[in-house]
Amino acid sequence: MAGILIVDDNSSIRCLLRGFVESQTSFTVCGEAGNGAEAVQRAKELEPDLILLDLSMPVMGGAEAAPVIKKMIPGTKIVLFSMHVDNVLRSLPATIGVDLALSKSDGVTKLGEHLKTLLAPGRPKLF
Repeated sequence: MAGILIVDDNSSIRCLLRGFVESQTSFTVCGEAGNGAEAVQRAKELEPDLILLDLSMPVMGGAEAAPVIKKMIPGTKIVLFSMHVDNVLRSLPATIGVDLALSKSDGVTKLGEHLKTLLAPGRPKLF
């Protein structure tokens, strides 16, 4: 089973995502973080297969944390999962090391489909 690190400054969102991942997918949640700086530290400790990363957070946002994490653990997949994903932001992921950008308004069903694709053995990046 793949380990997923959930990073969001809203504890309710983290709880909902954990519940979804653990009940609706074959993946496990290996940890959580409330901001990008914590995400960098937790990623270093846990070496997750995938990180669900919010964009707008205190201390360090997702756009700042993603390239640091990718440099540390290049094989980790990163999904930017934020309310702030728009057409401009969808072009940003490749430049900061994010494998996919999804809007929270797209819902967890779409997220689940992408998790399966990203974590399938031998799958290429979506960008």
